[in-house]
Amino acid sequence: MVHAIRIHQYGGPEAMRWEAVDVGAPGPGEIRIRHHTVGLNYIDVYHRSGSYPLAALPAVIGMEGAGEVLAVGAGVTGLEPGDRVAYANPIGAYAEERIIPAERVVKLPDAIPYQTAAAMMLQGMTAEYLLLRTFKVGPETTLLFHAAAGGVGLIACQWARHLGATIIGTVGSDEKAEQARAAGCTHVINYRRENFVERVRELTGGKGCDVVYDGIGKDTYPGSLDCLKPRGLWVSFGNASGKIEGFDLGLLATKGSLYATRPTLFTYIAKRDELVASANALFDVVARGIVTINVNQTYPLSAAADAHRDLEARRTTGSTVLLP
Repeated sequence: MVHAIRIHQYGGPEAMRWEAVDVGAPGPGEIRIRHHTVGLNYIDVYHRSGSYPLAALPAVIGMEGAGEVLAVGAGVTGLEPGDRVAYANPIGAYAEERIIPAERVVKLPDAIPYQTAAAMMLQGMTAEYLLLRTFKVGPETTLLFHAAAGGVGLIACQWARHLGATIIGTVGSDEKAEQARAAGCTHVINYRRENFVERVRELTGGKGCDVVYDGIGKDTYPGSLDCLKPRGLWVSFGNASGKIEGFDLGLLATKGSLYATRPTLFTYIAKRDELVASANALFDVVARGIVTINVNQTYPLSAAADAHRDLEARRTTGSTVLLP
């Protein structure tokens, strides 16, 4: 028996329980892994609260982890016990050990520690698809990234700096402003003191941005649309402040023939070759020092409820990991 964080009903952080679970042996196409580190992501809050309903309860939540292979099931090739692996899907990471489909993990280069891997797979591959595939960022790009000092934000800003973009980041404190600047933001807006729409217009000479990356949701809508130049792209990839209700498609016309998309990482890495390519692109920029992964908080896995409280209260910066 090993231990895991499970929820039996949706609710606040108190809904999570540290319980003994039976993992069993891997079936065909599966592996059993022992986690060395588990990642904390805002999607975990959505699963815990029921904003993103799960297939069944009780359930082990958590999307991301890194560890070593303990056993392989029939038909698994390319992996063997002792291999270092990491992943960012499917759900079930808040556990000391777990079963997972072999095709959903990638081998972890020796140069990347477990804590770094668990802190970067979901957030780093999110940055990869946002910057390289949802909108191809380059030297001519002016972009706005909300929550620039968050886990995805710090990775994306470093990567976008390498790509040559002009980066405007929003943050909620002076401390986070310093972190966003260090990560490569050309301009930083403290939304608690400044109107981000007005400030973006000032910074762009009234032209607006080519693309806005918005993982906040309710609090930044529809202001994000007003930060775009005509035919600009609004990328709504999360809703940390709450869901956007009653999206008015007509706003895209009145605000400049705008484009809008609501992507998810899991669509962009649904195929095995896309997962491997995304992970390898991430491993490359980290190994070359282009992107530094900031693990700014660690918690025992058994204290995941405390980590959720701090995450929801926006008391965390960079990446957070849970240690089994």
